[in-house]
Amino acid sequence: MQPLLLLMAFLLAPKVEAGKIIGGQKVKPHSRPYMAFLRVTSPKRKTCGGFLVREDFVLTAAHCWGSSIKVTLGAHNVKKHEETQQIIPMKKAIAHPDYRPKVNDIMLLQLQRKANLTATVSCLKLPKMGEKVKPGMVCSVAGWGRLDLNTTTNTLHEVDLKIQKDKLCTSRYKSHYNGTTQICVGDPKENRSSFRGDSGGPFVCNNVAQGIVSFGKKNGKPPRIYTRISAFLPWINRTMRHLLLQKQD
Repeated sequence: MQPLLLLMAFLLAPKVEAGKIIGGQKVKPHSRPYMAFLRVTSPKRKTCGGFLVREDFVLTAAHCWGSSIKVTLGAHNVKKHEETQQIIPMKKAIAHPDYRPKVNDIMLLQLQRKANLTATVSCLKLPKMGEKVKPGMVCSVAGWGRLDLNTTTNTLHEVDLKIQKDKLCTSRYKSHYNGTTQICVGDPKENRSSFRGDSGGPFVCNNVAQGIVSFGKKNGKPPRIYTRISAFLPWINRTMRHLLLQKQD
């Protein structure tokens, strides 16, 4: 009887909105100095991940958009006032012009001032034009938040995940998956995954950001879908160049 009650409690538990790394481990403090914690306060309160790509630009997911976002860099525990932290308000959020839910889920945040690059705050490399990761490769993703339905954490956690063949996500997500602009990530046989509040965080392969956490099934079961950064390099470079030129005017 007791196992049945426990199962019912699990199934009826409310869906969590907080970030979650499933089946991962705590990150060695500041070993991912490019990570950004986004606290969105308007129009709705939520948290997301992101990563520094230039001193005054953070890359994240478009569905993390907000009119007011504070970006914390150099954090390990986001609830503590660590000396390494730099909190910089967003100046402008630029979602991809063709973004719609689950499509072209990528956004640049221009910061109000340049980050001070240190041992705990640095930029993450973007892929080269035309560079594509392949099924079978094992890469990593990190984020802050829940470890399961009942366990919260304020420290950064990470997990290694295997890239899957496009046909797996095509069968799971139908028309919501496009292998040209997205990556299918996570072995369905393993309980290892990113989850909702990890959105916007980088999928890192050999110290290069190849993907951005985008979306997946509500229960967090892999595989999940990540935005393929290499497909958006022209837009990223053009947008940053345009905003920098605006700043100089």
